This record gives sequence, structure tokens and C-alpha cells, in this order.
Amino acid sequence: MFEDYLLQNWILILISLAFVISLMTTVFLNKKTVIRMYLLIASIFVLSIIVFIEFYTTGKAEYRTARMVLSAIRYSATPFIIAQLCTTLIKRMRWFIFIPAFLLLILNVISIFTGIVFSITETNNLVHGPIWLVPYIGVGIYSVLLIFLLIKQSNKRLIEIIPIAFLAFALASGLVLPFIFHDAYASIFCSTIAIALFSYYEFDLISLTKKDSLTGLLDRHAYFADISHDPKSITALISIDMNGLKEINDKEGHQEGDEALLTLALCFVKPLKNKQSGYRVGGDEFIIVCRKTSEEEALDIVNKIKQYVSETKYSCSIGYSFNPNGEKPIDDLLKESDEMMYKEKDKYYIESGKNRRHS
Repeated sequence: MFEDYLLQNWILILISLAFVISLMTTVFLNKKTVIRMYLLIASIFVLSIIVFIEFYTTGKAEYRTARMVLSAIRYSATPFIIAQLCTTLIKRMRWFIFIPAFLLLILNVISIFTGIVFSITETNNLVHGPIWLVPYIGVGIYSVLLIFLLIKQSNKRLIEIIPIAFLAFALASGLVLPFIFHDAYASIFCSTIAIALFSYYEFDLISLTKKDSLTGLLDRHAYFADISHDPKSITALISIDMNGLKEINDKEGHQEGDEALLTLALCFVKPLKNKQSGYRVGGDEFIIVCRKTSEEEALDIVNKIKQYVSETKYSCSIGYSFNPNGEKPIDDLLKESDEMMYKEKDKYYIESGKNRRHS
């Protein structure tokens, strides 16, 4: 039995070991994300054992009760794993993402006694119940949500979209292939998810070399590299500076200051499309580079950022400049947007009555 498990899951074991080694040696991810990655690997590995034991008991009537329980766990595990992916890969994902997974778990437990999702025959074979598609639909919704949120929080650059597309393909295969290969696919499901996650992680590591580790926005080095490439396509710049970061750091601590920067960065990236990129170029300084973007589109970005920021407890100053013909030097564009941003910052401190030196 042990040899059969090793033979069936050897690829999964190798990928898991490679993943663990990579996590142990990386310096780009924060401790919380690394721990969640470890939990994901452990969950997938445990699921592979459950799947193997479940199908090992097929046709053995004496293990019918055990297989009912194992089948319920297998049907319930996938939504939990996708929910774990959401909390691991999506910044600021809340705990309620697990609620649908818990509801599906309850449904699968009920199915042990009612057979509404699945049932086990007297000869210990699995048959579908009247609502057997519900767990697949739940996983499908989770997968679409995960891919949507990954794209939404990305900088819409090809280097980030490729791993997201690969992960989407792997998740889609997990929904489609069971209908083609039926129970036989269960034996490679865990390996498929592990390979997809590891590949996404390795791709993401490459992109992290150009990202700010706190906010997920592109960093200062990426900014200077990007503006030197095809500068004539840059039709607008948006300068953003947070108000009051020093005051938050002094009074509430740097952890709260980091939380403020992350919250604002998520506001900045929300309205961006594939022609626009956000950068953190200083402690509380941000720039959005817009390529082949009309003045109307750029103003829409500015207005949406102001709207999103107004929904938080933080504040920022924004300036922008336009270059419709692509003839202005980038330095001139930046100077114009910075001047507007600093005027807005001066206005903020005058109206708020706060001491700018202390905040």
C-alpha cells in the first residue's frame, strides 16, 4: 500500500519538497505569507493521502462507512484549498472567504446520511446524488473569484498576467478533466494543484524583484527602467503622496504605518488597466505611469483614486500632468504633476491645521 502511494504521488512529493526548500530560502515574502504557503502544501499533501486511501477501499464492502467519510472529506477539501489560495495570494483577504467552503462541508456531511451529493453502494462504489454538481460549481466560483482578484491587484503587466493565466488554466483543468477521466483524475488532482501553485510562486518570485515587498506595486528601480522604454508612449503621469504618514508612525507605530501604505496602494491599483502601472518610488511617494491613455481616462483614474481613498481613514495628495502628443520630456511631466500634488498637500495642511513637519 505504501509503495503504491509513493508510485502514484511521487511527482507531488518532489514538487512539495522543492516548494518547501524554495520557501526556506526566499527573502521576498513576509512571514505570514510563508506560513500560509506551508499550510497549503500540508493541506494538499494530506488530501493526497485521503484520496489514495479512499480509492484503495473501492469495491471492498467492509470499508463502506470509511469511504463515505473519506468521500465527504475529498468533496469538501477542494473548496477549502482554493479559499486558502485566496487568503495566501490576495492581499487583505478576509476570513469570510471560507464561509461557502464551510457550507459545502455541511452539505457533504449531510450527504453521508442522505446521498444528495454522493452515495456509496453496498459494494463500496461511489455514485452521484441529485445535486452532485454543487461542489463543482462552488469550486468554479471560488476559482473565478481568485483569478479575478489576482488580476485586479496586479500591475496588469505581462510578467504578472502569465502566471495568473497558468494558474487559471490549472484550476480550469481541475473542473473539466473529472468529467472526461472521471474518478481516474482524482489520482492526479493534488499533483496538478501543487504544480500550478509552485509554478505561480516561482513566476511571482521573478516579478517580485521589480516589486515593492510591502505594497505589491512596482518599485523605484522598475520605474526608472520603464520610463526609459518608449517614453513617447507615456501620455500622462500621476503623482501621489500620502498625508500624515510620519504622524501615524510616531503615534501608532510603524506597523500601522505599513497598514496605511498597503491600504492606499490597493486604492491606487484598483482603477488601473493594462496601459497603466503603479510604482512606489519613496516611503510615502507613488507614481502612476499612463501609456497611450487619453486625458479623459487619466482624469477618471484620478477621480476613482480619490473616491477609493475617501472610503478609508487615510488621506493623500494627488497631482497629474498630460502629454497628449508624447513630446514632453518625462522630467517635465513629473515636475508638473509634482507641483500640482504639492499644492494639494499644502491645502490639506492648511485646512486640517496640522503641522507638516510633524506629519
